[in-house]
Amino acid sequence: MKHRSLRWVAVLGTVAFVLAMPRPDGITPQSWGLLAIFAATIVGSIARPVAAGAVVFLGICAIALFNVMPPKDALEGFADPIVWLVLCAFFMSRGVLKTGLGRRIAFLFIRAIGQSSLGLSYALISTDTLLAAFVPSNGARAGGVIYPVATSLAEAYESHPGGTARRLGAFLLFAIYQGDVLASSMWWTGQASNALIAKFAFTTAKIDFTYGKWILGSVVPGLVLLVLVPLTLYRLYPPDVKHTPGAAKIAREELARLGPMSRPERTMLLVFMLVAGLWMTTAWHHINYAVVALLGISVLFLTNVLSWDDITGERPAWDVFIWYGGLVRMAEALGETGITRKFAEYAASMTVGWTWGAALAVLVLIYFYAHYGFASITAHATAMFTPFLVVVIAAGAPPLLAVLLLAYMSNLSACLTHYGTTPAPIYFGSRYITQRDWWLYGLIISLISIGVYGTIGLAWWKLLGWW
Repeated sequence: MKHRSLRWVAVLGTVAFVLAMPRPDGITPQSWGLLAIFAATIVGSIARPVAAGAVVFLGICAIALFNVMPPKDALEGFADPIVWLVLCAFFMSRGVLKTGLGRRIAFLFIRAIGQSSLGLSYALISTDTLLAAFVPSNGARAGGVIYPVATSLAEAYESHPGGTARRLGAFLLFAIYQGDVLASSMWWTGQASNALIAKFAFTTAKIDFTYGKWILGSVVPGLVLLVLVPLTLYRLYPPDVKHTPGAAKIAREELARLGPMSRPERTMLLVFMLVAGLWMTTAWHHINYAVVALLGISVLFLTNVLSWDDITGERPAWDVFIWYGGLVRMAEALGETGITRKFAEYAASMTVGWTWGAALAVLVLIYFYAHYGFASITAHATAMFTPFLVVVIAAGAPPLLAVLLLAYMSNLSACLTHYGTTPAPIYFGSRYITQRDWWLYGLIISLISIGVYGTIGLAWWKLLGWW
């Protein structure tokens, strides 16, 4: 109770601090009040005196209650098509878990390339990366599908938390987690806040960061990292067990137990192909992303793959709907106030005389390592993406290049800590990996990720003519 009180002090203290600051010329009291509530919402999402969704709910209530915005405007975020797209994508995640399609894909990869511990890590990371194309919950993917398979394989080789952790479990779980960070960065649907980042990019810089453009931008540096990261951990943090022919045997046995693909599995796979295909070809047919997602869920309803009870019982989806819709509206409204423009003008004056390349490099590094202070990619991106993007563009950087770097780094920075994103506490809580090892090797992985995007990524985008 004491700790919860201190967290509320931090939230309310943020409101008081912002309101006590001198209001810039041209900024209305309502706009300044919105900034205070928004800042308190971000602090609340980090400190969590109550659940993150509840914090956003309270923030929306405060905005309407204190006449910062009319109730209709305060609630407008819940009508945003992007919010409904994310909600539907979570329902598709439910279909993947319910039908068992995710487990089947994992065992198919393990059977194919799981004869060594390194191959085993690639198999499970490949499963996660494939599922990220349409499952926006990295918690559902890495926690609900991959984690149980990985721990059972570690235990099959008598690797348990404690003295035998390094036999297989520590390497395997850490490689999978770092792979999940990469998978989250590669797809527009990699994790829930990527759509929010795309929204910020459009409202701030008029960059339409579509599903197709996101994967096109990440495919080359992302695939390089998917090869390099597990290999680096295999060299620096090696398992004692190098060969795992038993894993392929287990996979064959599990696949035999599963039998041929069931009708719900086949339907789920077809819906995935339909939805992903329509998302990638939006420029041809012009069907809104959210409408495509609604179409996919409608097919799952009509074929009885999902029931209405499945939808109403999907608590994580509705939790995301509440905080996501609230944050979308708050962030969008804050951008309309002119406060971010004032911030940019002030920050840009501090980089006068710098080349845009130097300003971009320094600010991206600050943005990346600021994630040590965040337990959520969403909180990090919501607090820092827009102001950093505005400042970098003001320094003269090409807008699309700035969006690309900040968007991908928003995800990749989750490699650093054992609380960086949703699956991190799950994997750290398995007690296979010590905090020291997590932070040390997480830092090394961060340098590799930044290095790859700062060289191969820039070269790839230059080849595409994006800067």
